[in-house]
Amino acid sequence: MKTDEKRMKFCTQCGASLSYRVPPGDDRSRYICDDCGTVHYENPKVVVGCIPVWQGDILLCRRAIEPGFGKWTLPAGYLENGETVEQGAIRETFEETGARIEILRPYALFHLTFADHIYFMFCAQMLSPRFAPGKESLSVRLFSEAQIPWSELAFTVIEKTLRNFLRDRSQNRLAFQVGEVDRR
Repeated sequence: MKTDEKRMKFCTQCGASLSYRVPPGDDRSRYICDDCGTVHYENPKVVVGCIPVWQGDILLCRRAIEPGFGKWTLPAGYLENGETVEQGAIRETFEETGARIEILRPYALFHLTFADHIYFMFCAQMLSPRFAPGKESLSVRLFSEAQIPWSELAFTVIEKTLRNFLRDRSQNRLAFQVGEVDRR
């Protein structure tokens, strides 16, 4: 974090101002309340999603929100408290595409350290060819491998997920992978 950048200003416990320093017994700087002493830990956000497939085609949604408004993506979003990663991927897929899916297997975990995100993606089978855009999608469409709009994808992590999936599928091996995605 840049020293001139302050992401948190006030304590969520008492509302007092925060300082940014290393708390006793810790090894890195944290936001600490100057009044009540609460240490505010910031951890990566978990994004869950899937690669929904129907008869070999992949379901993509065109974003109706920023970042990436108007660009294509796989259905994915933030994991909510109280849900498993599988439940989150199913929920996000339904919210963005209206599609009902069955999770087949975990496929990829990508670290986006520049954005403090972790992406956890699943392979999924659509239960029917029915889908419709949700409130965060302008449109939803099935794409064959040849039709994927590579230059119109919203995020590098989505492009990497799709390229790896298509490569692995063509070799009939969908092994779980872990990697890091750099800023585009």
